[in-house]
Amino acid sequence: MADTRIDRETLRELADAGNEAALDRLADLADETGDTRELSELLDEGSARAGFLLTRRAAASGDLRELQRISDAGFDTADEMERLLNAPVDEKNP
Repeated sequence: MADTRIDRETLRELADAGNEAALDRLADLADETGDTRELSELLDEGSARAGFLLTRRAAASGDLRELQRISDAGFDTADEMERLLNAPVDEKNP
């Protein structure tokens, strides 16, 4: 049976050549390892998958600043921003 695993270097080369599936796979790998720095770099390169994964992380942690940064990078975070901004305020943890 052939080894079908693809290394990051090959994925990077494909992504640099415009292959969106390779860019998405790089985002998935970065998410699996918790590498938010790489996810942010991939978002800056135009990866919608990285934007989705970063949005999911920011929403889960309630990080409005990160959601705004992701939005500023061109990824729509409006639903998550609205949900967090309309959530009841916990006066014990302002």
